[in-house]
Amino acid sequence: MTRIALFQSTTGIDPSRNAETLTGAIASAAQGGAQMIFTPEMSGLLDRDRKRAAGHIVDESANPVLAAVSNEAAKNGLWVHLGSLAVDAGEGKWANRAFVIDDTGNIAARYDKMHMFDVDLDSGESWRESNAYRPGDTVVTVDCPVGKLGLTICYDLRFPALYEALGRLECDVIATPAAFTVPTGKAHWHVLQRARAIEASAFVIAAAQSGYHEDGRETYGHSLVVDPWGEVILDMGEGGPEVGFADIDLSRIQTVRAQVPSLANRREIAI
Repeated sequence: MTRIALFQSTTGIDPSRNAETLTGAIASAAQGGAQMIFTPEMSGLLDRDRKRAAGHIVDESANPVLAAVSNEAAKNGLWVHLGSLAVDAGEGKWANRAFVIDDTGNIAARYDKMHMFDVDLDSGESWRESNAYRPGDTVVTVDCPVGKLGLTICYDLRFPALYEALGRLECDVIATPAAFTVPTGKAHWHVLQRARAIEASAFVIAAAQSGYHEDGRETYGHSLVVDPWGEVILDMGEGGPEVGFADIDLSRIQTVRAQVPSLANRREIAI
């Protein structure tokens, strides 16, 4: 068994306070015996006011939240999947970037969110990520304590081609950190996470933002761990901020792939 931790947060508009919360969660995860902790999308800053947020969005080399998390990872000898931070990507654009940090505090992998959330919801919410963010264009995997980890972020969840690519790369685990809205979360969060786990015959680990945030938004919560058969083995509900734990049996992956060999049986389909 491999013990993992998930941090379900209610990230605010002050990066220094968010960094303190993150480092406390990392320490709690280590004390609980986890080998790796997963945090949500936008763990360092969640602010829909882009003018106000701009003063805090810097190159990753100068990001104080990334530095604090890296130091805490090394201090506790714990791997961290930092779900994402907003970083300066140059040419007037930002990147929504995930980091995998090893147990010495070094960055083992980076992934920039590919799919931008540009939508008008019936609730009246309107989001235009592409106005500020530059999408990534690279599929990323990394070897870590949970085996081969595939990286995605939030809205990526709705694009099966990315998960098919990670399945072809035989990922053991796929991370889907998120800040899902409440309407879309209630409708689609659980079913999509379970579907992606089944399709890739892999564990899905989805650390999520939860609750009412300083910038006025509300997020759905329900951080999940789903096994390769599609069974939910952890659902953290709507609470937070809090750290949850799950023990995952990586041998389950090969058992499921033997029972339903969809990855081995897939064929190219011409359109």
